[in-house]
Amino acid sequence: MAQVLEFKLPDLGEGLTEAEIVRWLVAVGDVVAIDQPVVEVETAKAMVEVPCPYGGVVTARYGEEGTELPVGAPLLTVAVGASEPAPVAAGSSGTGSDAGAGSAETSGNVLVGYGTGAPAARRRRVRPATAVVTPTAAPVALVDPLPAPASDRSGPDHAGPVPVISPLVRRLARQNGLDLRELVGSGRDGLILRCDVESAIERIEQAVQTADTAPASTSAPAASGAVTERVPLRGVRGAVADKLSRSRREIPEATCWVDADATELMAARTAANAAGGPKISLIALLARICTAALARFPELNSTVDMEAREIVRLRDVHLGFAAQTERGLVVPVVRDAQSRSAESLSGEFARLTEAGRSGRLTPGDLTGGTFTLNNYGVFGVDGSTPIINHPEAAMLGVGRIVAKPWVHQGELAVRQVVQLSLTFDHRVCDGGTAGGFLRYVADCVEQPAVLLRTL
Repeated sequence: MAQVLEFKLPDLGEGLTEAEIVRWLVAVGDVVAIDQPVVEVETAKAMVEVPCPYGGVVTARYGEEGTELPVGAPLLTVAVGASEPAPVAAGSSGTGSDAGAGSAETSGNVLVGYGTGAPAARRRRVRPATAVVTPTAAPVALVDPLPAPASDRSGPDHAGPVPVISPLVRRLARQNGLDLRELVGSGRDGLILRCDVESAIERIEQAVQTADTAPASTSAPAASGAVTERVPLRGVRGAVADKLSRSRREIPEATCWVDADATELMAARTAANAAGGPKISLIALLARICTAALARFPELNSTVDMEAREIVRLRDVHLGFAAQTERGLVVPVVRDAQSRSAESLSGEFARLTEAGRSGRLTPGDLTGGTFTLNNYGVFGVDGSTPIINHPEAAMLGVGRIVAKPWVHQGELAVRQVVQLSLTFDHRVCDGGTAGGFLRYVADCVEQPAVLLRTL
């Protein structure tokens, strides 16, 4: 006899307490293998495919796409030992197993906060169909022989015949209230692409603007400050809002800045790349300069423990870097940056940047940073006073490198100039330390040979 096991949303690590269902990868009645991904969820850190530790037939799913579930909430139930779907009583919780659990197929892997190898005798038994238990989230019933009408579907991106592959496209449509079934895809075989969704959103916005600018009716006053949409602070956007608000509340930050002549740094990079071998990126050279500066000024590679009233100085430099992606601003972390060469840093920056663009960053890639490098020059701006990435103590900002008139060797010349800024936690150091750090960084930018003394 098959035993029905309940799989709950596991702890995905790094203190995350909830996740949003983006896309179900299996349907009720499907046969799943051990460790097969069954659902794609989005946390405040990244998009994650969650594998099921059981093998068998899916008998129930809990939660529709777009639903937020807390860690520990039921995700689905699996009939282990069943070769084909068996009906589930309406209202049944679909949890538990019988005394023969020792024969169940389960994963040897243990997800964070979710063990899969519990003794069979300690698992709950299947309740009879007459003993109805109301679950916290109603499971999806077994697939009906006839398809449900379109009006019964739960949302614009409901799993079905809609030709959409990318979960990012589905999410974009859901956030803007678009029904994907009403769109005609421009991709191969009618595949709906991101550009199709963006075009539809643009048409809606234009219609709203036209309505707002139309002459007001004489029977009612014109609306002032009309609301066009409300964007939920969820997922990455919500996590960023919470973190930046906490940083601004808790950290007494200050910013200092300096202009530097980056002509020699750019020339050194060009010469290094012309010699052959792996290419070295500009951000990798700046990261190498950062780690050398932090070795001289370790106060800035620290965090503050206010409960213990201590400044905690850190040995290793886990260097975060700000990156703009389709999912918003993310800060991937390069581990042990202080022990990496410029070539190694270039490779790691490239890997994490590509993972961010494709939505494959893991929670581990986005946490644990001790210092952040923010290259906002890619947006064509010279300077900024960024908010520190809590609980770090400092952030180095780099503006665009642009040709400007500059006094060089006593004469006016056109040089490649960059503005560098340092935002720091005034609790960990005073202005003298912050200024010394920034001046050393500027010296290395202007004269890359200065960096050789630390190698």
